[in-house]
Amino acid sequence: MADIQIEVFKLKAVTRFRSRTAQLPSRPLMLEGAGALIAVLLLFPKLMIGQQAQPNPGGEPQLTITLQNAIERAKANNQQLLSANLNTALAREDRIQAKAGLLPSLSYNNQYLYTQGNGTPSGVFVANDGVHIYNSQATIHEEVLSLSQIAEYKRTVLAQAIAQAKAEVVARGIVATVAQNYYALVVAQRHYTNAQQSLKEAQSFADITQKLEKGGEVARSDVLKAQIVLQQRQRDLQDGQLAVEKGRISLAVLIFPDYRTDFTVVDDLQTPLPLAPFSEIRTLATEKNPDLRAAQITLQQESLGIKAAKAGYLPTLSFDFWYGINANEFAIWTDDRRNLGYSLQGSLNFPIWNWGATKSKIRQAEFRRNQAQLDLSLTQKEVLSELNSLYVEAQSALAQIDSLHNSLEMASESLRLILLQYQAGEVSVLEVVDAQTTLTQARNAYDDGLSRYRVALANLQTLTGTL
Repeated sequence: MADIQIEVFKLKAVTRFRSRTAQLPSRPLMLEGAGALIAVLLLFPKLMIGQQAQPNPGGEPQLTITLQNAIERAKANNQQLLSANLNTALAREDRIQAKAGLLPSLSYNNQYLYTQGNGTPSGVFVANDGVHIYNSQATIHEEVLSLSQIAEYKRTVLAQAIAQAKAEVVARGIVATVAQNYYALVVAQRHYTNAQQSLKEAQSFADITQKLEKGGEVARSDVLKAQIVLQQRQRDLQDGQLAVEKGRISLAVLIFPDYRTDFTVVDDLQTPLPLAPFSEIRTLATEKNPDLRAAQITLQQESLGIKAAKAGYLPTLSFDFWYGINANEFAIWTDDRRNLGYSLQGSLNFPIWNWGATKSKIRQAEFRRNQAQLDLSLTQKEVLSELNSLYVEAQSALAQIDSLHNSLEMASESLRLILLQYQAGEVSVLEVVDAQTTLTQARNAYDDGLSRYRVALANLQTLTGTL
């Protein structure tokens, strides 16, 4: 197919070359081949680019991403969230291990002891009851009364809840970040479309000035001014394309393992989203804010730390049960005596003196509890302050949308009227250029206002959990 296209373009180039050289008989006809070759070389890259731009029939279709799709993909690929989830899993294992420490444990011990003989049945060491001793026993151990272990188990339960709350903090932060980058790309695409429209308007105005100049109705300076504006609009279009590509890469890094993935985003800025009353938002922030919940649980955890430290003054009770063999022969029966049996042991330990270590642990736990109380108070103030700030920003952005839309409509009508007046010779070229610039700014400001409101809602989600 490419060879056929090359031959077609070659024939067209030769035809054009002959028609042009026909008017110059002094030039040798041998230039036809060189001209055709140059034309083919110039057109061949365009052919190749055209072939590469064609979609692959067997390739994957381009992905269409909504905001919710982007959030889900970001959560699946975000390293911070994966790390926070791992911390939650570690806290869960700590809780399981602490709970297991409160339950009876079962172990089985096999042991052989040899004592040097000295002519007596017990050998050199009188503590042993024979030269050969065999131990094969199952052991059950239970801490019947250990208040410190109970308190530590409760602390691990709270530690798991804290880890979950922190993971939720990271997840909500991802929502805000993805929303900012998502709508930044949407706005960049809108600005690019606006730049295209402005370029068309500038081109149209440049054509108008040229026609009026030919008719002697305007000066050459008007044409030059229109050409300058046209070139500026061309540069604005290039800048808009660059902003789209940068926004696409920034979002792709967040939601895809490979940032080069081809995708498009859904422009939902025109979809109305109401703003809930402040009382409802404040209730949600108080009840569901993960930062506040983590601070509250931390205070509970440090309060349990005081109980665990004070338990160091209390006695502990443990129980052990052995069943098996403890004999001079590895056998169940020896000379009609049964070696297989059991024994019980109960231990009650009273702490008496440890050089003030327990008292120091209690003071340390109280300091941590006081620090947790301060952190909770600070978190409450920060949450309420941030909530008020974000809500006011969302209110302001929502209130400005209608005003921005009205400004856009008035700017569009103003440009239409000024163009008519210019063609009638009633206004100068500067007024037309000013009206064009005002319309471009009004378009971009309206799109920025829509995006600002959506991003403000996403930031509120970090406090309330509802987008």
